[in-house]
Amino acid sequence: MTTTAEIRYRQFPLRRFITDITDGPFGSALTSSHYADEGARVIRLGNVGSAVFKDMNAAYISLDYFKELRRHEVLPGDLIIAGLGDGNHPVGRACVAPGHLGPAIVKADCFRVRLDEKRLTHRYAAWALSSSFVSDQVSSLTRGSTRARINLEVVRDIQLPIPSMEEQRRVASFLDAETAHIDRLAEMRKAQIELLDLRLTQLVDGVVAGDRDALNEIGGGCEQNTWQDGKVSRFCEVIPGYAFPSSGFLTEGGGVRLLRGINIAPGRIVWGDVEYWDVNSAPVPHRFALREGDLVVGMDRPWVAGGARIASIRQCDLPALLLQRVACLRPKSPNINTKFIYWVLRSTQFRLAVESEMTGVSVPHLSGDQIGGFRFKFPELQAQENLATALEAQAAKTEELKTAISEQVALLAERRQALITAAVTGHFDVTTAGRSSAI
Repeated sequence: MTTTAEIRYRQFPLRRFITDITDGPFGSALTSSHYADEGARVIRLGNVGSAVFKDMNAAYISLDYFKELRRHEVLPGDLIIAGLGDGNHPVGRACVAPGHLGPAIVKADCFRVRLDEKRLTHRYAAWALSSSFVSDQVSSLTRGSTRARINLEVVRDIQLPIPSMEEQRRVASFLDAETAHIDRLAEMRKAQIELLDLRLTQLVDGVVAGDRDALNEIGGGCEQNTWQDGKVSRFCEVIPGYAFPSSGFLTEGGGVRLLRGINIAPGRIVWGDVEYWDVNSAPVPHRFALREGDLVVGMDRPWVAGGARIASIRQCDLPALLLQRVACLRPKSPNINTKFIYWVLRSTQFRLAVESEMTGVSVPHLSGDQIGGFRFKFPELQAQENLATALEAQAAKTEELKTAISEQVALLAERRQALITAAVTGHFDVTTAGRSSAI
């Protein structure tokens, strides 16, 4: 952390430079019912990056309603400050409104600020507000138990290191160029992660379909013409979870863990948030006691960003009981390998087969009948085991590569932040810095 004594520029409160400031309309003045397909842009928290305007998830209000909210108007070049933050998005971060927005306003928890740019430029102020030095200061002034929040008065009191106008322009131009280079590298790395996920999905789909090229790639060594066809329910008992009354839940242990939907992540069980059931005082049918090797599926919102919410029960997960809105697949045939079924249910074929028929509007729901009714192809038992093992190895390799790339992305983000802080506090001479030394 950079201390006040280490700042090489004098500090001044932002209020000394503000000519106009406003926040966004609150409460019923701007709700989702006011949104339109086109018109005036509504700038929201998600659009405010660290000195970067994130032009995504565009929202609009009608031009007629824009006229009523004109005091919240944003013009090209205005400074926009985020009044709400979290662990990944610091409160007080800022950016400059781009020139292509057209008519626009700020939403609640965003502040539109206009400065006397003869003394403090918007571009430099955005970089300074997005530095670790200033964000640490702002965090100490926040209120809110779960998400840090600041108000207009706090914004006015934020202390910024202020160099000469000439130096402000040099710092802003340097950071514009250097962080753009870092951001391009980070986006390339993120694209590599997406490609790795796509490649694994294609491989899984190919193997599940019995595609010869996919089978050869992982060394499956089995011909598709020997594969059979059947429904999941032919080989597995599909058991929807038991409707345990929530009034009997225990939160401090003293019973058996309940496997809830929240505990199922793509490929693994997560016991971070646990409820328990006292089986001694309230016994449950034996079939709802999970066993090692059972497959479990989160039936509400079965697909998330990380993939299908399907996992296998391990010995360390036991004892555990199956709660409603979670399905268990338990083999009832000696001709099926549940590890192979796991990859079948992770396939795009399964998702396409059931997604259009899922119930639920805000929360998509997968039924036990949909799982059991899915038809798939399968080879003989030993080949199933071989294919499942090969896919597990490929998935592990993919995760290893993704972890390494994610670490690179994190290092680039740290480097970006350190560069911003060093430049706005005067610890980095931008007049002599070349790209090679900055990166």
